[in-house]
Amino acid sequence: QELLVESGGGLVQPGGSLRLSCAASGRILSINTMGWYRQAPGKQRELVATITRVDSTTYADSVKGRFTISRDNAKNTVYLQMNSLKPEDTAVYLCNADMRSRWSGLWNNYWGQGTQVTVSS
Repeated sequence: QELLVESGGGLVQPGGSLRLSCAASGRILSINTMGWYRQAPGKQRELVATITRVDSTTYADSVKGRFTISRDNAKNTVYLQMNSLKPEDTAVYLCNADMRSRWSGLWNNYWGQGTQVTVSS
């Protein structure tokens, strides 16, 4: 069973920083695009950032210049460095990845369980 497990969330003051990690585990043959999404209470899930296997990145306008996505292909891990955090960044952050199972050979899209980020004084 392929899994995505996030870590690194927590409570931080406005202007502070956090680094999220998401590690993929299981019988993985290959991972293509990985990304971070977020969902605040009462709001729709929204894209935060994505990164391809060759490090091509995209960002939501609201986080450009403050957040940086990166990945370590050897560790099957994607990171999100979040700086200059604002109260409006408060949300559950979810990891997403397109992974090919070594068992089935098929590509599927996977979601992690999410990690809470709260920005408050």
